Amino acid sequence: MKPAFLTAYLIIVTFFAYGQEQKVVGDCTVTFGISGNDPSTAKDLAGSVKTLYIRGKLSRVDISNPSYQQSVIYNNTTGDAVILQQVGTNKYISRLSAEKWNLKNSHYQGTKFSFSGDTKTILGYECKRGSAILKDGCSFTFYYVPSILPSATENPYQFKDIPGFVLEYEITEKGTTSTITYTADKINFNPVPESKFDIPTTGYLQRDNSVSQNSQ
Repeated sequence: MKPAFLTAYLIIVTFFAYGQEQKVVGDCTVTFGISGNDPSTAKDLAGSVKTLYIRGKLSRVDISNPSYQQSVIYNNTTGDAVILQQVGTNKYISRLSAEKWNLKNSHYQGTKFSFSGDTKTILGYECKRGSAILKDGCSFTFYYVPSILPSATENPYQFKDIPGFVLEYEITEKGTTSTITYTADKINFNPVPESKFDIPTTGYLQRDNSVSQNSQ
């Protein structure tokens, strides 16, 4: 086999193998159950659900429980985000430019990741285990599917450098043993309606862009 042909052949084979290993998901809906190991936290989280929607370069994360609702709509192309919150009958909206979004999530910058050989099956997918330590000392562990990647990242922001699709993660607050665990209990790849990413123009009070964002 001639060297030039051999080189081209190896490039094609390598590209094909990589394509077989990892698939980019452009449309999906994932629901997560939320639980806590501390009795008081578990009580507060009762009935809480997280839902992730992805459509191309758009993503939306809904967190809802009987007393509180929050939606974060993120545009991966522009870097802009909108946060919708409802507490009781009060509704608030915050619009964040790419600069403001990065500033709001600056505590995740510089996160150190490590990956182990441990695996776990979630919704039929073999997931690998990883862990992360933030610069403020907070940490989280996660299980991700290395064979698929979301087409939109950075929502939640802390997942943007994880090489796969996260289906479970556990957050531990600094200096405590209290944890909150998010575990995917349903995933489908049907097209997500474009209306899921519509930004309401009425019914919401404008909130300052510095409003704090709940853990996702």
